[in-house]
Amino acid sequence: MMRNDMMENEKLIVAEIREHQETVAKLYEPALMNAITAAARLVTATISGGKKILIFGNGGSASDAQHIAAEFTGRYVKERRGLPAIALTTDTSALTAISNDYGFSRVFARQVEALSQPGDLVIGISTSGNSENVLRGLEMAKNIHCHTLGFSGNGGGKMAGLSDVLLNVNCRTTARIQEMHILLGHILCSAVDRLYE
Repeated sequence: MMRNDMMENEKLIVAEIREHQETVAKLYEPALMNAITAAARLVTATISGGKKILIFGNGGSASDAQHIAAEFTGRYVKERRGLPAIALTTDTSALTAISNDYGFSRVFARQVEALSQPGDLVIGISTSGNSENVLRGLEMAKNIHCHTLGFSGNGGGKMAGLSDVLLNVNCRTTARIQEMHILLGHILCSAVDRLYE
């Protein structure tokens, strides 16, 4: 019985790794490669122009927003000055007050309205591309004349129409999309690091 369990676990592990590798291979698709290049230009232009980056998402995407923001404010690889990036998923007082007073669908839009200036970069992360509060945050960013960058999967959803650049992972498995999102975030951090060589 134990041997069978080990074999089943091994099959599961191999299947997960294989699916991950297959999803990584999709990042080489020309449309996504072009979008990654455009996103890198957008992020570096934002930082070079003295503007800031605001990032948000729900659940695992909230964690990704915090992770990416921390790479900018702390460091990625290069020793450099801290860079202005804010994850809009970390202030529990703002999250609960806005959700209570205005509804959860406006939790990011209200913060974007309060914290962004024209020319800032607002990054929304949604594996489906259809999270209402992420979409509203991007809409608000457009109204304020911020640049918008979307991280999505599943074809991009409604986020496609609200993003100046869309990084859409061609996959329908949430876990694999999230794995690619953090890889894409790291690629953008690496592009910023090159500014300080």
